[in-house]
Amino acid sequence: MKIPALFAAELRRLTSTRMRVIALIALILVPVLYGGLYLWANQDPYGNLSEVPVALVVQDDGASLNGADRNLGDEVADSLIEDGSFDWHEVDAAGAHRGLDDGTFDFAVTLPADFTSAVASISSKDPRQAEIDLTTNDANNYLASTIGSQAVQRIRTTVTEKVVREAGLTMLDALNTVRVKLIDAADGAGKLTDGLGSAGDGADTLADGAGTLAAGTSKLRTGAASLASGVDTLSSGLSSLTSGAEQVSGGTAKLRSVADRVGSAADRVSSAVPTVRKDLTAALKKRGLDDAQIADVLEVVDPIGTRVGELDSRVQQAVAQIDALDNGAAQVARGSAKLAAGAATAATGAHTLADGVASADSGAHKLDDGAHTLATGIHKLDDGAATLRDALRAGAEKLPDDSADTRKAQAATLSDPVGIAEDSLTQAQNYGAGLAPFFAALAGWIGIYALFLIVKPISKRAVTALRSPIRVTLAGWLTPAALGAVQMVSLFGVLSITLGFAFTHPLPTLGILLLASATFAAIILALNVWLGSVGQFVGLVLMVLQLVTAGGTFPWQTLPAPLAALHHVLPMGFVVDAMRQVMYGGVAGRAWTDAAVLATWLVGALLVAMAGVTRMTFRRTMRDLQPSLIG
Repeated sequence: MKIPALFAAELRRLTSTRMRVIALIALILVPVLYGGLYLWANQDPYGNLSEVPVALVVQDDGASLNGADRNLGDEVADSLIEDGSFDWHEVDAAGAHRGLDDGTFDFAVTLPADFTSAVASISSKDPRQAEIDLTTNDANNYLASTIGSQAVQRIRTTVTEKVVREAGLTMLDALNTVRVKLIDAADGAGKLTDGLGSAGDGADTLADGAGTLAAGTSKLRTGAASLASGVDTLSSGLSSLTSGAEQVSGGTAKLRSVADRVGSAADRVSSAVPTVRKDLTAALKKRGLDDAQIADVLEVVDPIGTRVGELDSRVQQAVAQIDALDNGAAQVARGSAKLAAGAATAATGAHTLADGVASADSGAHKLDDGAHTLATGIHKLDDGAATLRDALRAGAEKLPDDSADTRKAQAATLSDPVGIAEDSLTQAQNYGAGLAPFFAALAGWIGIYALFLIVKPISKRAVTALRSPIRVTLAGWLTPAALGAVQMVSLFGVLSITLGFAFTHPLPTLGILLLASATFAAIILALNVWLGSVGQFVGLVLMVLQLVTAGGTFPWQTLPAPLAALHHVLPMGFVVDAMRQVMYGGVAGRAWTDAAVLATWLVGALLVAMAGVTRMTFRRTMRDLQPSLIG
């Protein structure tokens, strides 16, 4: 009997009755039901988080933030509800607690009363963290609690970005204002420098003038002292002059009195000459002198009258001069008295002037010293103002000169400085597609395991009749391998058509599934050949081990060391890796390596099964004669 005949005989046995056909179909559908239903249920859970009911409790009292009254709790609540990432229900604390107890909510998020004030405390002397309270109930769903933790972290990140963006914008605006003020201050310092330069020139001129003034006041002081001494001498001389003038005035007064009397007498004599001439003429006529004789006498007398008149004129002139002299002497006396009084006042003033000039000289020297100190100080101040101007301009140049739009963009970048540039070499379509390699491999093992519940590992009649371990082994393997192939083709159809998973390389993916199923059939066949029903149990243990070591969910590197070592040995891990390469478009070389490992397991398991069949062909044991506990 050849291998096809043995294969056909086993199929006829499996389909000999209606119940066996139903059982065979049910077992063939086991991988489809397991893998298809699980992956359907978990096809895109993250895309349906909006259906997860979450309690949102807002107790925030608000506070002043960045110069404005804010309530970040309300703002966050509005943002969350608008975002719709979860099915948010805004309730009070009691409602949230009741909802967590009765399963209405999967978790609760509470924004406490001091939420905004805690955020605002960042600019105070007592900064503290704002808290977001997450309340979970693992009795409802553990993963929901994990998702809640991620949601709170996202809320925290969102609030942090918002606050940092606003604070950053305020800071950048303040820096821009500081820059403008620094430029204004630098311009003012420049004007101050110019003014101090002019003031320095003026101070130099003042210092030069003060030096000249000091030199002049020194000379003036000497002159004032000499003037005071001379005025003292003049005052003394004027006192003597006044005394002499008074004596002269007294003498001229007496002289004037005498002159006045002489003048009066001379005037009377002069006035009497005509009368005397007339009387003389009359007397001569009485004496009998004729006119000629009278004329002769008068000729002698008239020159005397003329001389008297001339003398009178001279006397009168002399009197007038004496009067003038007296008047002048009186004026001199009065003037000298006034001059003496003035000289005394001048002497007092000269001394006062000397004292004042001495003080002025001292002040001028102090002014000279102060003017030079002032000039030196102004020049230092000018240098300092220039340094200040340059420093202000340098400081202003170091501050960014950005527009309002640029500052907003900078604040946004400051709040979220690190972006994530996602560049996947390969990428699963969704969460379900990401789990598909693992659950397809697991479904393949479960399907083969279930088939061996009704499929006979080997035909004992064939072992006895044919005595050909190779044909018996291959015939025993071919039946579950063929039925497993039907399982894998059905599962592939469900994944690709019903669930709509995308396959970068569809045919290689199906090929890996078929190779995996055939390998699993060889492994379980070998276990059954050597261990019988115990081998079937060992197949269950191997499934459990591969369930945790295949690296289908978490990376295999997270496993404990003994289990991680098994990852590199057991075949399911290679099936998962090969499926990922061909399904997502990974490295073809890795897929070929994985396929080679699976082929090695397949050949090795068949060789081990052949060895067992060989033993059964030439040597039977009591165990071989006992009925199996399974099937």
